[in-house]
Amino acid sequence: MAIKYTCRHCQTTIGEIHQHGVSEYQLGFHFLTPEERRDIISYDPSGDVTVKVVCDYCREALEAHPELSLLGSPLQ
Repeated sequence: MAIKYTCRHCQTTIGEIHQHGVSEYQLGFHFLTPEERRDIISYDPSGDVTVKVVCDYCREALEAHPELSLLGSPLQ
């Protein structure tokens, strides 16, 4: 099982964890509400997990131009 972190805006791969036995508690997923979990975490049939986060580049762009957050795909 791999845990892949990708940017929700530009789809850049931020990092991957290829270690068996990593718990959702260790990853901090237990802090998320059920709605946040559905929005942020997705599971594929092979057992891999994708976590959608925001990369530094997109975070800086959104901070400099908050109006971009009104668009469906602001930073492609």
